[in-house]
Amino acid sequence: MHNSQTPSQGSSAAAKTAGAGNPVADPTNPANTLVDSRVLPGQEYFVAATDETGLGAVDAVADDSAPSSQWGEAWKYLRRRPLFWISAALIVLAVAVALFPQLFSSTDPRACTLSQSLNGPESGHPFGFDRQGCDIYARTIYGARASVTVGVLTTLVVTLIGTVIGAIAGFYGGIWDTILSRLTDIFFAVPLVLAAIVVMSMFQNRRSIWMVVFALSLFGWTQIARITRGAVMGVKNDEFVTAARALGASDRKIIFSHILPNAAAPIIVYATVALGTFIVAEATLSFLGIGLPSSVVSWGGDISAAQASLRTQPMVLFYPAIALALTVLSFIMMGDVVRDALDPKARKR
Repeated sequence: MHNSQTPSQGSSAAAKTAGAGNPVADPTNPANTLVDSRVLPGQEYFVAATDETGLGAVDAVADDSAPSSQWGEAWKYLRRRPLFWISAALIVLAVAVALFPQLFSSTDPRACTLSQSLNGPESGHPFGFDRQGCDIYARTIYGARASVTVGVLTTLVVTLIGTVIGAIAGFYGGIWDTILSRLTDIFFAVPLVLAAIVVMSMFQNRRSIWMVVFALSLFGWTQIARITRGAVMGVKNDEFVTAARALGASDRKIIFSHILPNAAAPIIVYATVALGTFIVAEATLSFLGIGLPSSVVSWGGDISAAQASLRTQPMVLFYPAIALALTVLSFIMMGDVVRDALDPKARKR
C-alpha cells in the first residue's frame, strides 16, 4: 500500500518518538521551528536564539559623576533664574547699608536745620529735607539699620522657638503633640500686629529694638512651628531614621542630626519670607508711635512723620516708603524662588 504521510505528519511522528510534550527541532525546517506533539499542524512556533548581551549592558548609562543632593539640584536651578540674582543683589545692598551706613552717607541723620524745612534736592542732599530740616537721604540710609536688625533678630528667634516646638510635637506625637498643637493654635488665633501693639503698650517706657523683637517673637513663632511639625512627621518614618534608631542613636541625635537637616527646606523658605513680614511689622509699630523711640532712625518713624507733608511734599514720604518696599520685596522674591528650587514639581514646570 502506498504511504501518503505528509512531511508535517512525519515531523509530528518524530516529535512523538522524542517524548510526549517535549518540543524538538524539525530537521526539514531551516527556520528552526520547534514542533510539539500536542500542537496541530500549522501551529508551530519559533524560538529566538539566546541573547548573550543582556538588558543590563544594553540599557546601561555611563555616568561616573557623584549624585547631586537636594541643595545641589536647587543651586543648579537657582543660578539659572534672573529673579534669584535680582533679589540677591537687593538683599546684599540692604544688608550692606544696614551694616555700614557711613559708606553711603557721611551726613548725620539727626542733624536738622529748621531753615531748610521741606527744601528740595541740592548738592550733597539728593533727596532734599523733611519738615524738621533733616536730610532725607541720610535718614533713609540710616533707617535701614533698625528695620533690618529687627527683621533678622525676630526671624532668628521665631525660627528657633518654632523649630523646637514643631520638632518635639511632630517627632513624639501623642500627648506632646496634642498639648503643643493646642498651645500653638491659641497663639496663632491672635493677630501678630495686634498682639505686638498690646505688648508694646505695656512697655511704653522701655521701647527699644530688643523690646520690639520680643513683642514680635512672642506671637510670631506659630506658623513656623506648624510647618516644622508637618515636615518632621513626613521624615521621621524614613529608612535612615529607622537605621539610626537601630544603631542606638538617642532621640536628640536623631532629631538634630537626621530629621531636621532633611526637613529644613520648608523652614528656610518660610523664614526667608517671614523676615520681610517682620520688617513691615516693625515699620507698622513705629508708624503708630509705639514701636521704636523717636531717637532711633527708622523707616516707619520717618513715614509717620512725613504723612503731614503728603500733599505739599509727597516725596518726603515716598523715599523711606520705597526703601522699605524694595527691602521687603527682595526677601519675599528670594523666598519664592528658593521655594520653587526646593520643590521637585516646580522644577519640572
